[in-house]
Amino acid sequence: MPENKPDGITPSQTVGPYFAYGLTPNGKYDWNDAFNNNLVTSDTSGERIRVEGTVFDGDGVPVPDCMLEIWQADTQGRFSDPQDKRALPNTSLKGFGRIGTDAKGGYAFDTIKPGVVPDPDGKPQAPHIVLAVFARGMLLHNYSRIYFDGEAANASDPVLALVPAERRSTLIATRQPGGGNAVYRFDVHLQGDNETVFFDV
Repeated sequence: MPENKPDGITPSQTVGPYFAYGLTPNGKYDWNDAFNNNLVTSDTSGERIRVEGTVFDGDGVPVPDCMLEIWQADTQGRFSDPQDKRALPNTSLKGFGRIGTDAKGGYAFDTIKPGVVPDPDGKPQAPHIVLAVFARGMLLHNYSRIYFDGEAANASDPVLALVPAERRSTLIATRQPGGGNAVYRFDVHLQGDNETVFFDV
């Protein structure tokens, strides 16, 4: 019997909404998440923050089955990764988190505010969090960054400088009023007039 082989290159599978069972169980199944949205432990140093928001599609409708992943440095700007050859971070922060959006498209990460990190040429980058967005209908996930409003270093960040000035606001999380730990709002727009800037990496 002849094998059924596709002609030419075939597209990758769309990334949603099939990942919930294995990647974002969110307490709905009989095991714990390998990674979740809380990156902070009792011995993690740095300013505790929450980053929260909503993921919207091109029509402005919340996306209830999106998956978000973040990767960040610790408060000293060091990564929990063998490729970071600098001194080991003084915290237990792993720097990686994952969450699925809720029924209203919402998400939240509890973490610490990252420090300044160098780019490959040694230039300082403003504090930021790398964001990966997985959603239905997307053949590949999108990469973006979350910067923080009020940071003087944003003005000289080499990556922000690549983004047209009128679109940089889509990469800036806005601090919300209130006491306690700082809360930053960062909505993700997959398409449309307010589309978040995504990077080709």
